This record gives sequence, structure tokens and C-alpha cells, in this order.
Amino acid sequence: MDPASTLAPNLATVAALLGTWRGEGVGSYPTIEPFTYTEEITFTDVGKPFLHYLQRTFNPAGAPMHTETGYLRIPGDGIAEFVLAQPTGQTELCEGRVIAEADTVVLEFDSRVVGSATAKTVETTRRRYETVGDRMVTTFAMAAVGRPLTHHLRSDLRRV
Repeated sequence: MDPASTLAPNLATVAALLGTWRGEGVGSYPTIEPFTYTEEITFTDVGKPFLHYLQRTFNPAGAPMHTETGYLRIPGDGIAEFVLAQPTGQTELCEGRVIAEADTVVLEFDSRVVGSATAKTVETTRRRYETVGDRMVTTFAMAAVGRPLTHHLRSDLRRV
């Protein structure tokens, strides 16, 4: 059975995201040295009108670096929302759009970030996920630790 056939109707535009994606990434920010990483993203249908999201990154030696989890919601035509939690003390409330044409799905988000008392200050983030067939390219920018919105991460993933 096609997994997309069991999705809630509002998720039809993002059915191509289902599964696990893995690949290489590059990061930089004015306050740190540039770095490389491996990223893995999984979107899972949980039988509700949202997808579960899990993201993990690893350094070149395979040690864990970052993780985040949350939910992708498609509450209306062309509207996308991402609710994310990170163990570093931040939560992101991302709002944006979804564009789906043929075998391409693009998600673009701007966010409000809420942090715990001990978390580094992150004012806002911008995320983009572009999926074409079995390839996903992600980009992430943030305004953090007193810096304006600045590119931070880019990864190139393949469906596994």
C-alpha cells in the first residue's frame, strides 16, 4: 500500500517528505569556525493531521552534535507550520509556506524562538527545505548572540 494513501488529506502536498533523508552539511557563523557534519532527517506519519519530525547531526567522526524534534502542520492551502524543540533550551514556532509542484516540495519558514533561562539567545531563525525527487537541500539562518539574521547551515540529503 502506498504510505501516502493513509495520510490525513491536509498532508497530501507534503507526502514526498515521508521517510529518512541523510547527507552532508557545512556550517558557519561569525562567532565560530566553519565545520562539516552529517545530517539525518526523518518525517513520519503518525496517523494524525501532522507529521512527526526528527533531525540529528553527527561530526565527521560520527559523534552526535545536535538534535531536534517536532511536528510539521499544514493547516491550510499553501500554509505550513513547524513546532520544534531542541535540547539546548530553545523552541521554535515556525510559520511559512509550502509549495508543491510535480515532484518538488518547498517549505519556507520564519520563526519566533523561545529559550529557557540558560539557553543561548536566539532571536529568530529562517529555514528552507527543498525536495526534488529523492534529494533534499536544507538551509538554516539565525539571528543569535547579538548578530543579525545570518546564514548558518546548508545540507544536501538523499532519501535512504
